[in-house]
Order: sequence, then C-alpha cells, then structure tokens
Amino acid sequence: MPAQPHVTHTVIDSPLSELTLVAADGVLAGLYMEQQRHRPPQETLGDPDPEPFGGVVAQLRAYFDGASTTFDLPLAPRGTPFQREVWAALGTIPYGQTISYGQLAARVGRPAAARAVGLANGRNPISIIVPCHRVVGSGGGLTGYGGGLERKRHLLALEARAAGSTQPV
Repeated sequence: MPAQPHVTHTVIDSPLSELTLVAADGVLAGLYMEQQRHRPPQETLGDPDPEPFGGVVAQLRAYFDGASTTFDLPLAPRGTPFQREVWAALGTIPYGQTISYGQLAARVGRPAAARAVGLANGRNPISIIVPCHRVVGSGGGLTGYGGGLERKRHLLALEARAAGSTQPV
C-alpha cells in the first residue's frame, strides 16, 4: 500500500474571500473558497504550513491584479479518471472566454455527457487555477459554481476586463 502524502495547508486573503490552499507532498492539491460546495472537512487539510505555497500565492496575486493570464504550477488534483480528464480539459479554455457544458463534454469526447461533465466540473478541487468558472450554461447564462455565482461573476468580469472585452458578464 502506498504511503499517504504529507498534507499541509495555508489560508490567504483574496478579492473573493479567504482561500485555503492545500498541498500533498508540496504540490498544490486544493484551492477552496469559504463556504465552497464540496470543500473537504478541515481535519483533512493537514497541518498549517505556508512553506510550499509561495509560488501559488505569487501567481494568484498576479492573476487577481490582472497582470497574469496563466498559471504555471505543478498540480495534484485527486479524483476519478473521468474527473481528471474533465479538469484537464478545463485548462484548455482560454483566459477571458467561456464555453458551455455541452462544448466541454464534446472536448472530452463525450458529447452526450454534459450532465456528467457538469458534475465533474463541480468537484474541481483546484478552483480558479483549474478554471471551472469559465463554463456556462448552453445559452451563455451563469449556472452553478461551487464558490457561488457572485464569485463566478467576479472572476469572469476580472478576466473580461484584463482581456479588454466589453462583453457583459
């Protein structure tokens, strides 16, 4: 049986709320907002330790300041193979753009599985960095977001401003 990873966490301030960053063996495994749906119990987040998160914090600050449109970090999300496939596809959605759940389902080769893709999207453990906020309803409307629709709106508006878009969010 493989050894359990060493899990640590830290909490940082952001324009959205406090964010809890979780690392497994020093690699980012979770980014959770306050009162986020599917947030793991506090006792599973490991010991407090800001050490492994310096690069994550710097890149998040640059993102929130509109100075960076990408993240370059090693990630270790835990999930089923299907969930990890969906999360990988989320990373292909360009900054400042959105796609529908149906379009995301087609990207993972399962065009009839928009509902399953939506469920996997909702379980994304590394929000913001793995941009699940860029997925919208088929008509372009904002639909469910584990961090709440107001936060989704905020993230999309931030990206639209930084990308120079005049599209309303």
